[in-house]
Amino acid sequence: MNFDFSDEQKSLKDELRRFLAKASPTTEVRKVLEGEALYNESVWKGLADLGVLGAGLPEEYGGAGGGYLELCIIAEELGRALAAVPFSSSILLAAEFILHAGSEEQKQKYLPKLASGELIGTFAYVEANGPVTPDRIAVTGGAALSGTKIPVPDGMIADIAIVAARDGAAGERGISLFIVDLNAKGVTRETVANIDPTRPQAKIVFSGAPAERLGAQGEGWGLINTVFDKAAVLTAFEQVGGADRALEMARDYALERMAFGRPIGSFQAIKHILADMYVSATLARSNAYYAAWALSTGSAELPEAAAAARVSATKAYQHCSKNNTQVHGGMGFTWAFDCHLFYKRANVMASGLGSLSQWEDKLIDRLRKSNKAA
Repeated sequence: MNFDFSDEQKSLKDELRRFLAKASPTTEVRKVLEGEALYNESVWKGLADLGVLGAGLPEEYGGAGGGYLELCIIAEELGRALAAVPFSSSILLAAEFILHAGSEEQKQKYLPKLASGELIGTFAYVEANGPVTPDRIAVTGGAALSGTKIPVPDGMIADIAIVAARDGAAGERGISLFIVDLNAKGVTRETVANIDPTRPQAKIVFSGAPAERLGAQGEGWGLINTVFDKAAVLTAFEQVGGADRALEMARDYALERMAFGRPIGSFQAIKHILADMYVSATLARSNAYYAAWALSTGSAELPEAAAAARVSATKAYQHCSKNNTQVHGGMGFTWAFDCHLFYKRANVMASGLGSLSQWEDKLIDRLRKSNKAA
């Protein structure tokens, strides 16, 4: 196994980091946080111009012909920069669903526009508090959709949504996926408050909204599980990027802040905090790299690797963002410092594909099945 990126992939990483440092500093992220916009349109356009949005899509659908490793690199850099763009919703979810299950006509219709940033997509899945199960999906599908999805990530800015809806029998075989134009009649949207306004969420009500089926009838639940495993790996890289940046912020502040005539980083209590942050971030990166290998090679170990990456990266990001604030002390709690931006992002990402406890349950179940098979 080669756990290093190629020279070309490293160049992509360096180029993207330079672009985001200039185009998406935290001052730009704060503009979205404070309600000046729902997302950073100039950064989104810049990513499209760089070919980043289509990096993982085949060339015949307007992409650059890259793969999942390129998407891992992109996700990590976007996480470091806290970029206020709908990349995860539009590319890691909506585009992936269409690429995986769409007809040739649907791929030609939607993927080039998603790759160019002309369209923004999302995935409408959740309807109520608690774990999402097939029996808890009440939105009904067919030629038209009816029901409510809440919360929908980037739902206020998306042009299309992949919607999980009941379409026949009870249980898993009754769930199908549909593509819905969110600007069409029969769709109403309103903003839903959440801990991180740079990742806006919405309530979407479908009232006989026109829809087109994505994939075969009754195969929606299986498609969700397949795409979520892939998205879990890519999201883990975004979380690792955020965790690493939070660790760097804490380290730099500990070296600069003076107390009793010496840097606070020289005190044992601060050293222990930074060491714990480093360990959690490094373990998360290790799991993310292994999952990236499994994803890029189509390994049968992907389900366990994806769950392990998701669990460790979620814990690491929450741990590092929280302790970054602690290292900054009283100043870390103020609006002037950027610590809270990472803390907000870490917590909203912790539930984006299902809660941490759900992924822990998946990991245990998958490891048990794997051991039995062995």
